[in-house]
Amino acid sequence: MEQEKETTYRLDWEHLKSEWPIWAVLAGLGLVAILVYPHLPDQVPSHWNIRGEVDGYQDRFGGAFFIPLMTLGIYLLMLVVPIIDPRRDNYTRFRGAYTFLRWGMVLFMAILYGVAILSALGYGMEMDVVVKAMVAGLFIIIGNFMGQFRHNYFVGIKTPWTLANEEVWEKTHRMGGKLWVVCGLVCLAMAPFKTPWAAAIFFAAILVMTIIPMVYSYLLFARLQSR
Repeated sequence: MEQEKETTYRLDWEHLKSEWPIWAVLAGLGLVAILVYPHLPDQVPSHWNIRGEVDGYQDRFGGAFFIPLMTLGIYLLMLVVPIIDPRRDNYTRFRGAYTFLRWGMVLFMAILYGVAILSALGYGMEMDVVVKAMVAGLFIIIGNFMGQFRHNYFVGIKTPWTLANEEVWEKTHRMGGKLWVVCGLVCLAMAPFKTPWAAAIFFAAILVMTIIPMVYSYLLFARLQSR
């Protein structure tokens, strides 16, 4: 039984009790939502364009509770999906990286929520700069851990070729992790600028970190198949 605990991803109290800091963050988001709800305007900004101008609104309830509820949903989904993954056992091989990714997503959403609420309450927040910088930081952090991801069907660079071959998976993620860090740094450098050229570079970096690993995985798979 002890060996099974070490080699199979499972949800039990021993693992869940170590998640108490994130449960505290989630509870804090709910508490903040309840406290700020009466103080929010009827129409709460929900989207900002590349120049930082508000171009989307939602009602007060959505402004207060949407992000906390979505964050809870993301967290629970990330806890549960490994159980139904055909490569469930592989999650124990990158448990630390997966835990960090799960916690990182919750903290990312929590910070985003805090900044959005401050903006809705009238505090001067450059949402475009903040969001771009946070997204860039997330790319950098994920890139640093990507090389640790092991073959699975939910987390990582999932192309037909990485899913078909574990060697392709591992090499693609090692290369992709470095690329994500570099592209994340480019995005971070562009975050403070509100010009069309900076936006073009920001989104070009995202395209590069998306397309190159796909092409690389195909070429690597084709080379291995030709041996």
